[in-house]
Amino acid sequence: MRNDLGELSAFAIVAEERSFTRAAARLGISQSALSHSISGLEKRLGLQLLARTTRSVSPTSAGTALLHELAPALERIERAVAETRKQRETPSGRIRLIIPRTATKKVVLPKLAQFARNYPEIVLEVTSSNDPVDLVAGEYDAGVQLGEFIQRDMIAVRVTKEMRLAIVGSPKYFKSNSIPKHPQDLKDHACIGFRFSNGLYRWEFEKGRKALTVSPQGPASFDDPDLVIQAVLDGVGIGSAMEDSLRDLIAQGRLVQVLRDWCPSFPGYFLYYPSRRNQPAALAALIETLRVSE
Repeated sequence: MRNDLGELSAFAIVAEERSFTRAAARLGISQSALSHSISGLEKRLGLQLLARTTRSVSPTSAGTALLHELAPALERIERAVAETRKQRETPSGRIRLIIPRTATKKVVLPKLAQFARNYPEIVLEVTSSNDPVDLVAGEYDAGVQLGEFIQRDMIAVRVTKEMRLAIVGSPKYFKSNSIPKHPQDLKDHACIGFRFSNGLYRWEFEKGRKALTVSPQGPASFDDPDLVIQAVLDGVGIGSAMEDSLRDLIAQGRLVQVLRDWCPSFPGYFLYYPSRRNQPAALAALIETLRVSE
């Protein structure tokens, strides 16, 4: 009964117009096609829904009973379709976004107030996660992540300038520990790790043609970058975070940056999503708001 919804809708229009001619014109189909469709519906139901004469059409008692239940349902369907179509044409509805907390602070929050004023019918549902995720499986509309973690089949839009990792310790820590001059010196230090669900984030260093990676080893690791830096401030050891998030603490002398000449810049954060095809207006508005020029 694949055609029932279309035929039920056609039946409701014929009953409303009390005319096959006017209903066919409203539906944009021939009168004979409409008559055949209604006859097919009546045959499958085993009931006559419309009484027909040469001068008039009216619903039978069975047709009237069906209309009583059908009209509100068709109205709800029409509203739902209109609302869905509106999301294509007008920035509205919900956007489910998954993004690391650090990126939320840097990318979303600075622009959120203006975005809310510009697009009052859009609601952002933000989920915090450091881990790269499958957007489709997680039923997210988009995500924000470092470029190196984004799958190649995703469409990616830059939302930050280039960034740099900063390796830092506190003055308290360096009172009793030497300042590392080379990444290999870190093996003699307590290093505070930042942890994804599948393991530690490895510190990547590069200088000229030399490149090496260090897996931080120390007394603690955290899945929250703020806790990493708090542990560093407390003198637990050396940690890492995005340089621009630490500028004030470094300028105040609360943190000491080391190995800066070994920390190259990298592309930074990107907003990513599965496809450009039939993109909702709300997502297009978010992309345009967060986008930064290359």
